[in-house]
Amino acid sequence: MTIFESQEINCKDGYCLSGRFYPNQKTNHKRYPVLICPATGITQHFYQAFAEWLTTQGYDVLSFDFRGIGRSLHGPLKQSQASIVQWGQLDIPAAIDTLLCKTQAEQVILLGHSAGGQLLGIVPNYQKVAKVIAVSGSTGHIKGLKGKTKLLAPLMFNVIFPLARITQGYGPTQAIGMGENLPKDVAQQWAQFCSKPGYVLNAIGKTVFQDYHAEINCSIISIWSSDDEIATEANVKDLLRLYPNANTQMIELKPKHYAHKAIGHMLMFKKSHQNLWSVIEQQLAV
Repeated sequence: MTIFESQEINCKDGYCLSGRFYPNQKTNHKRYPVLICPATGITQHFYQAFAEWLTTQGYDVLSFDFRGIGRSLHGPLKQSQASIVQWGQLDIPAAIDTLLCKTQAEQVILLGHSAGGQLLGIVPNYQKVAKVIAVSGSTGHIKGLKGKTKLLAPLMFNVIFPLARITQGYGPTQAIGMGENLPKDVAQQWAQFCSKPGYVLNAIGKTVFQDYHAEINCSIISIWSSDDEIATEANVKDLLRLYPNANTQMIELKPKHYAHKAIGHMLMFKKSHQNLWSVIEQQLAV
């Protein structure tokens, strides 16, 4: 049985995003609704099982596709002008406002997966966020990566993306198992932001002229796994240092402790790893 409602999210620049609103399934619902902000190239459908479970815990939930991804891609991918900066400056703010309007709550809990938890510092209505849970949240700095990803990332960022921008007009991530193919400017900014410490901080003064990192004072909790090749300890610390006035916390999960061979960057939201969901849910309390 489908328990979500299709939800249009209208951004300040007129762009329309596709979302899914999951209404709370308990009479005693939680004070703050949860906004699930997706990882780079990952669609809202990926989070459906987790979102449905959250509703049984008393939460109203909104998930969505960033512009240029999934149902929020309008027209051919190679013509998309979407960028990561737009995700932070336009998409997340519109999703926050949509969820607040839908639930009449005062603030939301932002539950961001990877890139979805890395952009609050450029979100203009950040005051409407009560707390951030950054699952696999880090800056993804290339020098802080490990394993196969440490070898693949330079090839993807420095060779595949630049060549594909010219020959195909987009970032071909689907072929290497990294979600949906990406709009060319998303791929380009991803490479730029991960080339140095600080992620989106590298865009300040170039494509971003309003920086809210130092103004944010809510709690920001990064939940990461010891076998994550992207959100490594060094890269998680690199993300949290960007918020000097926030109450930050790191929670490291070890796969064997939860009877898993692997958790990595993507598995925390899978049904196979449902025993991790309560760990995430425990951090939602404000």
